[in-house]
Amino acid sequence: MTSVTSPMEDGCYVGVDVGSGSVRAALVSRDGRVMATAEEPIQIWQPEMDYYEQSSEDIWRMCCSTVKKVTQGVVKQRVRGIGFDATCSLVVLDQSFQPVAVNKDGVKERNVVMWMDHRAKEQASRITATAHRVLSSVGGVMSPEMQPPKLLWLKENLRESCWEEAAHFFDLPDFLSWKATGSLVRSLCTVVCKWTYSPLDGWNDGFWATINLEDLTENNYSKIGERTCCPGSALGRGLTPEAASDLGLEPGTAVGASLIDAHAGGLGVLGADVSGHQLPCENQPITSRAALICGTSSCHMAVSWKPLFVPGVWGPYLSAMIPDLWLNEGGQSATGKLIDHVVTGHAAFLELKEQAEKSGVHVYSFLNSRLEDMAKDLENLDELTTGLHVGPDFHGNRSPLADQTLKGMVIGLSLSQTLDDLALLYLATLQSTALGTRHILDAMREAGHDITTLFLCGGLSKNPLFVQIHANVTGLPIVLPAEREAVLVGAAVLGACASQDYTSIQEAMEKMASIGEVVQPDLKLESFYRRKYAVFLRLFTHQREYAALMRNCPSDTSSPLRK
Repeated sequence: MTSVTSPMEDGCYVGVDVGSGSVRAALVSRDGRVMATAEEPIQIWQPEMDYYEQSSEDIWRMCCSTVKKVTQGVVKQRVRGIGFDATCSLVVLDQSFQPVAVNKDGVKERNVVMWMDHRAKEQASRITATAHRVLSSVGGVMSPEMQPPKLLWLKENLRESCWEEAAHFFDLPDFLSWKATGSLVRSLCTVVCKWTYSPLDGWNDGFWATINLEDLTENNYSKIGERTCCPGSALGRGLTPEAASDLGLEPGTAVGASLIDAHAGGLGVLGADVSGHQLPCENQPITSRAALICGTSSCHMAVSWKPLFVPGVWGPYLSAMIPDLWLNEGGQSATGKLIDHVVTGHAAFLELKEQAEKSGVHVYSFLNSRLEDMAKDLENLDELTTGLHVGPDFHGNRSPLADQTLKGMVIGLSLSQTLDDLALLYLATLQSTALGTRHILDAMREAGHDITTLFLCGGLSKNPLFVQIHANVTGLPIVLPAEREAVLVGAAVLGACASQDYTSIQEAMEKMASIGEVVQPDLKLESFYRRKYAVFLRLFTHQREYAALMRNCPSDTSSPLRK
């Protein structure tokens, strides 16, 4: 008699995703099915406006807790590999690998400068002004969300308490890999995308000297990474005994070189087999696909066979996500965070919360239903916002304008503050994020990308209205993965590749990603969104005109904007 092997008896992998506010883990089968998940919150401190800090020790504790939960009852030898992804936050440790404070209060526990921390805006502007050639790989503009300006801020503002004590600067994904294996090898994903490293040329001594961080070049760049490898490469000898004990796994379990969280989402969706779904990317190379990973912020990932330089868009990055392919990465600094900000800050939010609780649904599900009721006399609810427009750059523009000075804008408000007004503002905000995606895709196409299909994952991909509006605004079909936790699947792909169960990242992507749903655009809205997009683009122009007027105002000689 042939025995039937249960999924738990097969080899499986653990994926760990460290987001902005929580750590999530999943147990994933060899064919990409998520068999168990767990989530734990992580702490965020905000000592000042635009300052966001975390604790690497807190994050590791939550990683261990979630991994133990998803592997409870599983024979540990069945777990063939583990992979980590995380936000591109900056972790600072001393010579003994203990936390170093990144704050003026000297609190060592708070040793992580979060990705969304914008304290280094002035340093980023100064780095951009150098026009150094390495900036060509970040769209010509250094973002305060990258590591060089954060490092420069620490040197200039916390020289004695942080800079002189620090011996190791990690991107958070690399910190997790080091914590698991003891290996100091950095992933190309982090150092290429956030630190200006070149896979072809290595670190650029001149760049670090130009921005007054030449001390990082000492000892062959030991503080920021002497050696690098492709994502998914097996690190060290796998889990150290200490890390294995912390995680509840076997020592020696394979650990794949890590990824930034958005890039893990790319691995979790882009390789899916689209046969039979009548999509324009069928029988086309992976370069015809783009991944949109949408959560607190959003990232737009597209790959190419040759380097394509897109003004205001990060990249091209060689082997930063998929080995031997060039990556361009657009993004929006605030999407989920923006939607939450707009909704929770509205005068009608308490009424919304009460009604949603009475109905037994999430507030966004309630708003989606409310909009459908409001649009019963219209052919499409999208047209409810004909006179209401939102500029989404409340936290600056990451792409394609790469202008952190831009602010949010709302055009079309009245004195009314009813629940219906909140619903309309919510709809206009969703549309603004989708128009931002269209703006990024247009910039990529102008530079040579041929994108025909969008693959979505992340928390916002679970909101059907967000997804449909993105299809309507871009005019592209949208593919949703069978496993909505695609970022976790992408992290598990790293462990699968490191275990050598698959021969490459590409093979693991193809075998572990699958399509769940396809959302087609409503082409009847093409004219509406063409006009809405024209308004969207003018908002940027107008805001810059207003800023220029105020800079040149002769009566305001004390203005900080005046040069």
